[in-house]
Amino acid sequence: MIHNQQLVEQIQADQVQHNLHSIQDFLRWVYSTFNRSDIYYGHGYDNAWDESQQLVFACLDLPPDFPREFYTSRLTNEEKNHIISMVITRISERIPVAYLINQAWFCGLNFYVDERVIVPRSPINALIQKGFAPLLNKAPKRILDMCTGSGCIAIACAAQFPEAEVDAVDLSFDALNVAEINIEQHNMLHRVFPIQSNLFQQLPQDQYDLIVTNPPYVDAEDLADMPEEFSHEPELALGSGADGLDITKQILSQAADYLTEEGVLVCEVGNSMVHLMAQYPDVPFQWQTLDNGGVGVFALSKAALLQYRHYFA
Repeated sequence: MIHNQQLVEQIQADQVQHNLHSIQDFLRWVYSTFNRSDIYYGHGYDNAWDESQQLVFACLDLPPDFPREFYTSRLTNEEKNHIISMVITRISERIPVAYLINQAWFCGLNFYVDERVIVPRSPINALIQKGFAPLLNKAPKRILDMCTGSGCIAIACAAQFPEAEVDAVDLSFDALNVAEINIEQHNMLHRVFPIQSNLFQQLPQDQYDLIVTNPPYVDAEDLADMPEEFSHEPELALGSGADGLDITKQILSQAADYLTEEGVLVCEVGNSMVHLMAQYPDVPFQWQTLDNGGVGVFALSKAALLQYRHYFA
């Protein structure tokens, strides 16, 4: 591994565009270049190969399942220079690939993203793809996605439950503008509804079968130690007080009022689960096993939220 600025200078000196020709050449070169750098993977992909494929295919307007027999196709000089420029920006400015190409995948769906929202990566995707079984007794008709960001969870829930309507709530108007792009892109205008609200404050009283939330939950210590890539994401969507639980506690104290009698809250708190369990050892959080990896997602029924509400207040 060498210093990223040295790597950029080496790329420029090597005149890569004259030595590489095919899709296969560039996939190998980007992979090797990423491996020689000290960039961090944590925004949708966790390794250099997957991120290399994401960048190269997006630069060439190719789908992720592009047939391998065409990997020997030669690139134009314009295409080569576009990929090289993206690689240089990725390693010199430590910008996540999703922001460079303005797209990220979640639950098998493609979403528009930019620096107004965090990059979709919630392990809640595993629960969505299982229809939240066995947490729900029946398919939900009304769903609330609190802290929706790009709208990826709201839209994925609407795709999973074709009869459901989903309210997509966020404090940030910037985030909601991105969510609206994705709602339109996925033809969900009549089923997913963006709402600006500070948590439940501006919401009309309603009863949801399911509340899903991936709120800001990074504690102060982790926020200070995060790799440079995270500095490109809105801090409003990451940090939540010293223990990472300021917003989660507000949701826990109010969610029961917005759930049907059999309704369920599903919430992600990531590494801050250790703080949550330490502060509320008597609360029966149902920590979920996540097929795609990840930790820190719990479920609570309306009955449990009501029973233990005095703790959160």
